[in-house]
Amino acid sequence: MQNKKIKIFIIAGEVSGDALAARVMRRMVGRADFVGVGGAAMTACGLKSIFPMSDLSVMGITEVLSHARTLTWRIKQTVRAIIDARPDLVLTVDSPGFARSVIKKLRTSSAGRELIAAGLRFHHIVAPQVWAWRPGRAKKYARTFDKLYAFFDFEVPYFTKYGLNTIAVGHPIAENIMDLPPAPKVRDKIITLVPGSRISEVKKLLPVFRRVVETINSCGYMGYKFAIPTVETTDEYVRREIKDWVVKPEPIAADARYELYQKTYVAVVASGTVSAELAMLHVPAIVAYKMNRITTLIGHLLINVKWVSLVNILLNRTVYPEFLGAAATSENIINEFDSIILPANRNKMIADLHAADNMWVRPNGVASQIIADDILKSV
Repeated sequence: MQNKKIKIFIIAGEVSGDALAARVMRRMVGRADFVGVGGAAMTACGLKSIFPMSDLSVMGITEVLSHARTLTWRIKQTVRAIIDARPDLVLTVDSPGFARSVIKKLRTSSAGRELIAAGLRFHHIVAPQVWAWRPGRAKKYARTFDKLYAFFDFEVPYFTKYGLNTIAVGHPIAENIMDLPPAPKVRDKIITLVPGSRISEVKKLLPVFRRVVETINSCGYMGYKFAIPTVETTDEYVRREIKDWVVKPEPIAADARYELYQKTYVAVVASGTVSAELAMLHVPAIVAYKMNRITTLIGHLLINVKWVSLVNILLNRTVYPEFLGAAATSENIINEFDSIILPANRNKMIADLHAADNMWVRPNGVASQIIADDILKSV
């Protein structure tokens, strides 16, 4: 492993990527300097983001189209910043669409080709979910990246098939979970609501969650309290919206969310990283997701998996109930809530979550350390 400091241009486009990138950065303190795009977690590690990460936090076909001008400008700005910085490595974390756009422009520009000829390489963390839809997309990523860090063994062959050097590193969230004190044996009657980390998600799910809260509060459920963890991209909006609720969930800062999850009796959450966090902590949960009609229709045509929750996919059965698109209604969520709070059903779900424990971590270490060590050896 080299002694000379390396320069890494690092890019994360959303909250989960920001947290993961920060963990990798901490593993390379004193060995690497960083410049790039990130959020609060990466800023705390010393990164000065060249623009707000929230500009990249969009999802869905029409949502991306409505932000096309901003995204186009940010792509050009990022390419120029990479050329000016002359890094040893470009490390992108999730947000594969933005990452591909940036790297494609670099590979086709004269200044970018000069950097590549001098040794610039492109590594990407989080395998795009080609196993869920359009597996042939893996070929495009093989032409884009020089190395890919996937979470699970089953993802690797999709990319190595096209010659992309791919390493399974385990799920990075697991290393945070492993360091937590044991959860209380008897959980408080807290219902945790997580409407998402993107404004577009929150705007669609928060009204549904409001009706869930109002129903639980008015229909004889005794002793339940509500909490809602927020992230930097949604905090202001969520706090403003819940001011008008008859029953107001307690806003919880993102860095205190694991403590909240350990106390949670049942969670109602958007599809995404949070469902993996809750699964690792053995918290019963209901997953919901709403998109605009066009994105939903196209998704039904293209997506090849039965589930969106990672624990369901890993165990190949429904552990967390999922209500997606038109099915994401307060009525469906409440009906499932009625079922989950029955002791036998609750205990069965928790036992199923325990069955996935050995799938989250690699035997040779935690994800951020594996990634950091590999980068330092590769550059």
